[in-house]
Amino acid sequence: MANTLLVIDDAAIVREKVKEAARIAGWEIVGEAGNGREGVERFAQLRPSVVTLDLVMPECDGICALREIMAIDPTAKVVVISALGQKNILKDAFKMGASDFVIKPFDWHTLTSTLEQFATPKETAACPG
Repeated sequence: MANTLLVIDDAAIVREKVKEAARIAGWEIVGEAGNGREGVERFAQLRPSVVTLDLVMPECDGICALREIMAIDPTAKVVVISALGQKNILKDAFKMGASDFVIKPFDWHTLTSTLEQFATPKETAACPG
């Protein structure tokens, strides 16, 4: 089963950086959204393995989107991507079920190692003999 990712962030450049790093690490990008409302709709349709979620967005911020995603699937894996100055909001996100966080600006290694915590182990082919 492929590791699938939904990227929710209102900044197109951040979405591109997340998608690029995740693709290199072997993730399948199944969708993206530029605001929380669209992100919740995409989550309901796509049911990805993991969601990356910005906190400050128009049309349903990250907390609103997280609340709705967790209502759809209480076991959803949501990695919040947030600026360091948003500590209080980040605490709320963890209380609501966020799985982990990555601080903006992030580097490729930090993001991919965080995603890998939630990856489904790859199946290995049986060796003949």
